[in-house]
Amino acid sequence: MTTNWTQTESCSSGSFNNMGDQMPDLTIVLFGNTSAVLFGDQNILLGQEPAPLEKEDFSLTAPKSRMVSGRNISVINILGLQEDELYLDTVDKTTGQLVKENEIHAFIFILCQLTDADKLGLEWLQSSFGEGVLPYVMILFTYEREEDRDTIIDDLKNNSVLEELLKKCGDRYHTCSKSMNNQSEMRTLLEKIDHLVSENNPHCYTAEMYHASLKSRKDRQDNTRGKKDHGSHLQKDEVDIPHIGQEPSKGGQNTLPEDGLKCAEKEKLNLANTEELFFRLDLREKYKQKRKTSDILEITTLSVCGLTPCMERNIAETFVQRILMMDYKARHIITEKTVSHVNRPIKHEQESDGFDFISKKSTSSERKNNKKHRTHPMDVQMAVLHCSDSFLKQLIVTKLSQCQYALPLLVPDPFTREIEFPLWTFRQIKKSWKTMDTTGKKTTLTKPVYSAETPMVAFFRLGSVSSSKSQLMNSLINEKHNTFFHRHCPGSSRTRLLTDGVVEIAWYLPSGSETDNFPDCVAFCNLHGDAETYKDQLEILTEMSSVNVALLSDQGNSTYMMVLEKLFKGPKSLICLLAEDDSDVSVTKTGKYIIGLKDRNQSDVSTDLSESIKECLSESSPVFKLEDLCKNQVLRIDENQPDCQKGKNYAMEVMRLLDGNEVYKLKENHLPCQGKLWHDWCEMNKDLYRLQGDKLEMQKSKKQMEMKRIREQQHNYGLSGLMKQFIITLKSLEGNEKSYFLKWIGIFLDNCTSEDLSALHHEYDEKWTKVLALKKKHDKSDKMTQSQTQLEEISNKMSASTFGLEHIFREMGQIYEAIISVQTGKTGCKYKEFYILPRLAAELIKNGLPLELMDGDAAHVPQVWVSAVLDELIKILGDQRVFVLSVLGIQSSGKSTMLNAMFGLQFAVSAGRCTRGAFMQLVKVSEEMKAKLKFDYILVVDTEGLRAGKAKIRHDNELATFIIGLGNMTLVNIFGENPAEIKDILQIVVQAVLRMKKVRLNPSCMFVHQNVSEITAREKTAEERKCLEDQLDEMTKVAAKEEDSEAECFSDVITFNVQKDVKYFAQLWEGSPPMAPPNPCYSRNVQELKQNILSKMSTKCVWRLSQFKSHISNLWNALLNENFVFSFRNTLEVAAYRKLEHEYSKWTWSLRSTMMALENKLHYRVINEKSLKVEKNYIVLQMKETKKEVDESVNHFFSEDHDKDILIQWHDRFERKIEDLYEELVKEAKRKLDEVAQLKIAREKIDREKSNNENELFKLSKELAYSMKNKGMDEDDLKNKFEDVWSKWVMNLTQNTPLLEDINIWPDVICAMSESFELHLVRERQDQDMYKKIDIIRNYIDYIILSKHEEICQENPQSTEEQEDENISPDVVDYTVTENIIKETKQEIQRKPIEEQGYNHIYILEIIASIKTKVKEHESKISKYKLKKEFTVDLCLYLCDFAAEQFTELHKKFKEANDVKEYLEKQKPQYLKVFKNYCSGATSTAVFAQFIVQKLEPSILQAAYDQTAIDLTEKMKREVPAFSGNRSNLEKHILTSLAEEENFENYIEYIHKPKEHFNHFITKEVNNFIKKCPEVTETLKKNISSKGECVMAAVNEATVEDCGGNVDTWLQHLSIKLKDELQFKEQECVDQKEITDLGFLQEVVKNGLKDITSKLSCSVSDLNLEMFRKKPDQILIEHLCRCCWEQCPFCNAVCTNTMEDHTGDHMVRFHRNCGINGWSFKFSNNIGIDFCTTAVSSDLLFRTSAGVFSFKEYRKAGGEHARWNITPDNSEMPYWKWFVCRFQKELENYYKKQFTGHGEIPTEWRKFTKEEAIKSLNEL
Repeated sequence: MTTNWTQTESCSSGSFNNMGDQMPDLTIVLFGNTSAVLFGDQNILLGQEPAPLEKEDFSLTAPKSRMVSGRNISVINILGLQEDELYLDTVDKTTGQLVKENEIHAFIFILCQLTDADKLGLEWLQSSFGEGVLPYVMILFTYEREEDRDTIIDDLKNNSVLEELLKKCGDRYHTCSKSMNNQSEMRTLLEKIDHLVSENNPHCYTAEMYHASLKSRKDRQDNTRGKKDHGSHLQKDEVDIPHIGQEPSKGGQNTLPEDGLKCAEKEKLNLANTEELFFRLDLREKYKQKRKTSDILEITTLSVCGLTPCMERNIAETFVQRILMMDYKARHIITEKTVSHVNRPIKHEQESDGFDFISKKSTSSERKNNKKHRTHPMDVQMAVLHCSDSFLKQLIVTKLSQCQYALPLLVPDPFTREIEFPLWTFRQIKKSWKTMDTTGKKTTLTKPVYSAETPMVAFFRLGSVSSSKSQLMNSLINEKHNTFFHRHCPGSSRTRLLTDGVVEIAWYLPSGSETDNFPDCVAFCNLHGDAETYKDQLEILTEMSSVNVALLSDQGNSTYMMVLEKLFKGPKSLICLLAEDDSDVSVTKTGKYIIGLKDRNQSDVSTDLSESIKECLSESSPVFKLEDLCKNQVLRIDENQPDCQKGKNYAMEVMRLLDGNEVYKLKENHLPCQGKLWHDWCEMNKDLYRLQGDKLEMQKSKKQMEMKRIREQQHNYGLSGLMKQFIITLKSLEGNEKSYFLKWIGIFLDNCTSEDLSALHHEYDEKWTKVLALKKKHDKSDKMTQSQTQLEEISNKMSASTFGLEHIFREMGQIYEAIISVQTGKTGCKYKEFYILPRLAAELIKNGLPLELMDGDAAHVPQVWVSAVLDELIKILGDQRVFVLSVLGIQSSGKSTMLNAMFGLQFAVSAGRCTRGAFMQLVKVSEEMKAKLKFDYILVVDTEGLRAGKAKIRHDNELATFIIGLGNMTLVNIFGENPAEIKDILQIVVQAVLRMKKVRLNPSCMFVHQNVSEITAREKTAEERKCLEDQLDEMTKVAAKEEDSEAECFSDVITFNVQKDVKYFAQLWEGSPPMAPPNPCYSRNVQELKQNILSKMSTKCVWRLSQFKSHISNLWNALLNENFVFSFRNTLEVAAYRKLEHEYSKWTWSLRSTMMALENKLHYRVINEKSLKVEKNYIVLQMKETKKEVDESVNHFFSEDHDKDILIQWHDRFERKIEDLYEELVKEAKRKLDEVAQLKIAREKIDREKSNNENELFKLSKELAYSMKNKGMDEDDLKNKFEDVWSKWVMNLTQNTPLLEDINIWPDVICAMSESFELHLVRERQDQDMYKKIDIIRNYIDYIILSKHEEICQENPQSTEEQEDENISPDVVDYTVTENIIKETKQEIQRKPIEEQGYNHIYILEIIASIKTKVKEHESKISKYKLKKEFTVDLCLYLCDFAAEQFTELHKKFKEANDVKEYLEKQKPQYLKVFKNYCSGATSTAVFAQFIVQKLEPSILQAAYDQTAIDLTEKMKREVPAFSGNRSNLEKHILTSLAEEENFENYIEYIHKPKEHFNHFITKEVNNFIKKCPEVTETLKKNISSKGECVMAAVNEATVEDCGGNVDTWLQHLSIKLKDELQFKEQECVDQKEITDLGFLQEVVKNGLKDITSKLSCSVSDLNLEMFRKKPDQILIEHLCRCCWEQCPFCNAVCTNTMEDHTGDHMVRFHRNCGINGWSFKFSNNIGIDFCTTAVSSDLLFRTSAGVFSFKEYRKAGGEHARWNITPDNSEMPYWKWFVCRFQKELENYYKKQFTGHGEIPTEWRKFTKEEAIKSLNEL
């Protein structure tokens, strides 16, 4: 291949066309990550790794010639170039040389795993080569292993960052191995490069393009600088910045343009260096697009590792992450280059004897570069702040304050030099200190720094001073901590760019001790750089200060002297620190001090300076307040931004509504819904789960009404002015405006309440001191009582005065819950617009605000509100995967502090009572970490402390159980080494974990032991761990007894490794507060813990947000009950299991329907063929494909479904169940086919006889016809003649065949029973019809004779020990015995071989004997009563009635199959036709053809019906809602139908005989569908037509076969073709050997088939259900009703498990009230009204034949009770309440008892309508 361009003209604008076989040489540049390539001899593109070049020599990079697929390729290797921190001029030199010497056809960007550095690779290329380079770029993805190749493509599809990179490169990419040794991959790469070249015009990247981009870049920089210079009054023609050290002119202005120009040039150089600094720190783009808080809180690789050394481009990110962890060493970050320089081996030069090694100058390039490129730590800090938006700045500055760092007060813009006062960044900072009040008492003050009025000491320097001003200031504030960064701090350098001109502020906070440097809070301000250069800052400082401290280098400098002179003459104190003076303190006049620094000890200087400042401050001096700086016109105030001001104004409008109220009444007046009403509602809700005494449902109903009344009261309050204004504002604002608004609300509320709260705390302390004093005196007077009452009142006021943003959102929640509660089921809601409230809250959560999960004041979870908010959050974010990390610990143990440090959050932290309740906050996971961690967010849950305030043990247990159950992992925080506290928390934790284990939740725990000293000693920690493990084991044994568990050690309960899952933390503070900074070891411990947690997270199952929402409700509902374990209901599991059941229904139907079709096919084959045996292996083979599809569907569902982590627990069970069903279907099909074969064998004699008789009849008909020929007889005469001889023929043929009579079983029944019972008794019981209801009655009083003891108890119920009026009981007789006898006997009846052998009266005798035996066995086991004869008689009659129906039907089938005479009579029309055809002169062939057609007609119809049964069932499963799901769905439709019919008898059948009722319902629905659906007959017609066509095809094929004109052979072929389609045997056809014209036979048969298919289709108007070999309703019953039919022993609700003989407990979602099943209170006529779910949480008792038991411990009753899981909750359906009210009289009559007394129906139940009852079924 050749092209129209040459090497010298390779970049012309001509087209790149194919001209031959020779390809041009290519020059390609490889750039990207060096780790993406494996160098070596086998590497086709790169070969061996090149020797490392010095940084200065990197520009010598030259192309290497490589032979690739026979072509000479020039390869330029600049891999890793973008990773080196080169200055721009060096980069320009390197890239410039590349394009000057080479014409580059393609830039290949090599990637392996997408790292943060790689993301910027393309950006680096653009910045170096310009935008025009992109058309020449292709991405090359490399892989290590062959199997990784495919995953690259998957990553491309799923990774938005990769997608963006590809889009920039025109979607050009290729994949190859890291070793680049595959010729095929390299050849394909070259082909893609050739295509890239052909697409580009010009074909290569040229030097001209590079220089154009370079010029464009420089022009942009000049324009930017010009604008910035203009902003700083720096213009080319007019420069007014004086040169430092130059004498000023008389007019006070510099008039030396030459020096001014030098200064301007210096400023330009600084701007260029500043721009380069932002580039090296990878902040250039971030400066334009300010970073947000969400950006830096995201979990990234860097935030997880957090390790140093790091690359220079990562310094800023590392600094932010470490400062968020409160690591005050964050400023000292070691880069990789520094480490490599330090660790580089020393080069030994030639030894010399001369002592000249010190004098030698270090000319090593490494040292120069190291010095040149070192980034000043303060530049990093300031650059980060410059690149942050207001909220991130505020967060960082707040963290700086927590680290006890000085904070930026005045900040020059790095480019415009405009001075900003970042007041907003101070808004969240509070400082506490101790001072003396006017009475001389020590007082603790806590104030926001922006409003604190304190004296301010301003430090500045004039000129260059050898002493460090910042270091000197540190000695005044905290000599052990570098509050102000100074030149001697680690990492410091002289090349700082962003710090000069910055004013920082820090506060000295006294602790109230004698060692305090200053008696009160003092602000210290530090102006960095030469003050003479930054006159604006200096002027602002000296105006605001109380004391000015100036460091002076040159006392002779007139400029400096002018500044000092002005200050000296001013009223404010001035302290001059002279660098060249060695004198002590001297006072020139009042308030004016001079201190020498030369040759003096810094400690002495510090002491002198401290004393001087104290003297200055002791006099009346002005105070400083940050907010006062806003008055300065020179400054740009960050809060003056429009968004901030708008948010502030809206917040002020809200706050104005609070004016005129006392603080402790604010919540009561403005947030009425969350006060007493909400607390009362919570108490009542808890009481609902802990009802005691009698009339439980009445109690529950009253409480529910009261709760509804409270909701109505809340609703009636409407919206207070505050809430109305707040919600309207929240809805109207967007973006930053909303964020500012919320921040301002928080600030203003804090200002509003803090002063009153502080006074109340002080008052409380004083009152508590007095109470303690009285206690010591054992004072029990009224004074003591009065003091305690006052103390309680103060405490209540403190609680009421706590008013924050969380309370407003809590009110929103209560407003929403009240609206939902009151407006349920109504339309046109007055407050419909407030349904948007959850959406507003969800948007705020997305933006980083916490959501209150548990109200700490009410100790309750507002489930409706939380669920609604999470639903909206799912709509916004999608149903994201979340890992829930919760924390638990004693109050004030540092839980929130730890979470804040770990994730950069801002949970409330302070002394005393901190977090109340539980709050959740989302932390986003970056795209690169999602693949590793397998989730999208960490959901952090912070909680209130255990043992907090008045919290009771129960509350602590509830909280611990809730939090541990909520989290995928829980951090158990232990503070200090107090054994009692450790024991307390461990006991609570162990019990909570034990509870989780018992409800199949598997949380994990890590123990964090904080504030532990001497943690560095390994022996010490080993001892601590052993001690903790022993305590956990001890607590486990204690908790196991309470929770009825066999666990003996903690590892029995939870996977726990004492070496890895226990972390020891250093104390938080390094020193004593308030001036102590955080301990760096603490930050390091937090980072290690975070890494450890994240490493464990990737192996844990996580929640979806929807699952988390359900899980909250599950846990809380269970906790409301006293018995958590029995109360826990995992609705997530319920929902997942229901979905699984739905899929299971599909899988089983797939197997069942395929098996039915196969069974039909084989059924015909067995009947048609001589070989009767169908092997099991053949059935398995035929089912193989369907079974494989089902197995694949099962595996796909369990591995890919949304809830796969929950479903996995049932995987094996359902696989086994499907396998069992499959085996059962195969076995059943084999059994049925074997039965058909056996019947065929049994009927062989009959069939031969039938065949012989048919041959004889055909012969007789033919002979008769020939004898009647030509006699002129008409149609009627022929028919009469045939009728005359037919009876004679049949009689002659069947004279030796025994006759089969119809049967009447009842005489046999009466006769058999009269042998055991009096005949009159049997007749009497039969006439009364009572026996027909024996299977459903529950009152056996007419059937029993009580024992003597029982009679006494009936007469004197007070003699029993229990409170019998509260015992609920069925009747004495265990009616399940009756059910069991009926069930077993019916099975015996169905096993009788009637269809094969016919009826025999001995069967009745066997049935009656079996019943009597079973009754006697039962009587031998009981002593409380005896059964009357009537019981056994009725039971026998009932079962014999069932047997009569079964036997009659089966005997009818037997008779049809075995009665030869009846069979021949059915063939009469067929032979009449044969006779007539012969009479009319038809040939034997035509007659025989008609005979075959007549034989085929019923078979075609039967086959069509068989197929229609399957088709109809499929159709009904699709179209009939009742059949479209599983058994639960069917039950919902049954209950709906029952309610609509309102037939009590049907209800009784459903309650007591559910399986039979289900069967009846299915049959009824199927019959209705068949009657009403017009498509049913069309389906049958279609199948008739299909079967007719099938037979025609078989006739054609049989005729084509070589039959040699033999009709018998033709019949054999036809039979073989039809063997699987319908019943047809050649033996059934009469012998017609004279027929030889098979073509004519074929034609007549086909015509006849057309006629009969047409006739059959026309005759189909309705379906004949008797024609179905297996009816559709039977198919559906088998499919839907092969499940568990066990009934609740109390209410008769049916277990909802869709599998028979399932493992585990029986369960039902909604139980009923026990009275529906006939339960009543013992020794009374009061029907029980309580629901099972209510009773099992009460102290009620119940009686069975085994004794009396507590409902709470119902399982102890054993038997069926032990296998039921009845959850105590309030999940009752209104349906059954409506049913009891609607059929009260019918139930009373049926059970012969009354709904009175303890069984009185609550009035509220009668308000439910039928429509509401039916609607409630949707919850099923």
